Amino acid sequence: MSRILALDYGIKRTGIAVTDELQIIASGLTTVPSETTISFLAAYFSNENVSKVLIGEPKQMNGLASESAPIIEKFVSEFKASFPEIVIVRVDERFTSKMAFQTMIDSGLKKKQRQNKGLVDEIAATILLQDYLTRKMI
Repeated sequence: MSRILALDYGIKRTGIAVTDELQIIASGLTTVPSETTISFLAAYFSNENVSKVLIGEPKQMNGLASESAPIIEKFVSEFKASFPEIVIVRVDERFTSKMAFQTMIDSGLKKKQRQNKGLVDEIAATILLQDYLTRKMI
């Protein structure tokens, strides 16, 4: 089987999570500067078999697109042009950053470690991916 990747794309950073080859477990992979995401993915895809990429879709509480949506749509277009063979699934990313921060607290990370915004993004991507895997199994 191939892996599934999840991206929590942001203006400054992109959190990345990936499944194992059996698509059972989601794990944080890394966080990269957003302007290098496509080049990072090109290198990653050359070494790993990835068939699907989840990309967070930012929405407001009322379900409408958030103000960062145009930036992410531009990235999605670049992704499609760079990797046309990979399936993209858009997933609602509301609350993932808050859930990621709470996960950091619950796991006992010290305040200094919780200030690492890159780690928050990586955990948010992992939450997106694990939620997707859970829904897929139901």
